[in-house]
Amino acid sequence: MDLETVRTFVAVAEAGQFREAAAELSVTQQAVSKRIASLERSLGARLFTRTARGAELTIDGQAFLPHARELLRVAERAVASVRAGRRPLRVDVIASRTAASGLMRGFHRAHPEIDLDVMMLFDIDTAVAAIRSGAIDASFRAVAVPGRPLPADIESVRVLDEPLQLLTGPAHALAGARSVPLARLAGHRIWMPGIVPGTEWAAYYDDLVAEFGLSIEATGPNFGSDALLDTIAGTPALATFMGEQSLPQLPPAGAPTVLPAGHGLRLIPVTDPTPVYPHSLLWHRDNPHPALATLRAHLAATAAGHDTTGTWTPDWVIPH
Repeated sequence: MDLETVRTFVAVAEAGQFREAAAELSVTQQAVSKRIASLERSLGARLFTRTARGAELTIDGQAFLPHARELLRVAERAVASVRAGRRPLRVDVIASRTAASGLMRGFHRAHPEIDLDVMMLFDIDTAVAAIRSGAIDASFRAVAVPGRPLPADIESVRVLDEPLQLLTGPAHALAGARSVPLARLAGHRIWMPGIVPGTEWAAYYDDLVAEFGLSIEATGPNFGSDALLDTIAGTPALATFMGEQSLPQLPPAGAPTVLPAGHGLRLIPVTDPTPVYPHSLLWHRDNPHPALATLRAHLAATAAGHDTTGTWTPDWVIPH
């Protein structure tokens, strides 16, 4: 169905005259008549009755009018969805309690005028496909896992190295430590439920285990942060790794820090070296959305250095 004929039909219905509709649409009255005739042939129904006062909707015209208006609204939304600068910037942060989510909150505070749609896509392949299709504008990921290089049309830049810390309950053997060398964690049970094989974070922890002889248990479903905190608080044999920005209610790393109230949890810095989780921003090289450039500039201005002395990342992580 030709949208111009639908738009002309709505204009005539609202104006009540072909002449006024023609003036509104900046076309001739003859062009309006031809468009209405074409629409009527397409629908197989008469939409207007000409009278001395102008044009009146037939019963079929009255039935078609609300649908015609909805067709035009849908068309406007479709155009707006791909018109750079006239739709929200759509960014994938994987999950709500992540460093990437914190970065986007900081961006929103710095640029409240920019409309945002925050998405949460679990799998990197899904995120990359969404970037390439235009469904999203950017995604935060750790790249590039061995054997899974990014497509040539996907750009990336490393924007944050997030230090991992050890979270223990009050009765854990390391609960009183002001800091703990990474090698000292060998032999301790580190519980991280929800690590899914094939994800970039699974590849990260596989390399961490292989290089430092750690024991990471991913058994059991991931019931969320509250369940994790409860289990760690009440189980002296278990500890877990926690990113600095993974739980917004946690204060900055101290030695040892007690948090949150009622749990007696300790958040202990890991040293010699400090494992850091690398976050990169991914986007399509041809994406024209002006807010994407603003986001990249913001992250470049706020990003700290990477691969600093005393830190560890897997060899496959993109270095810049």
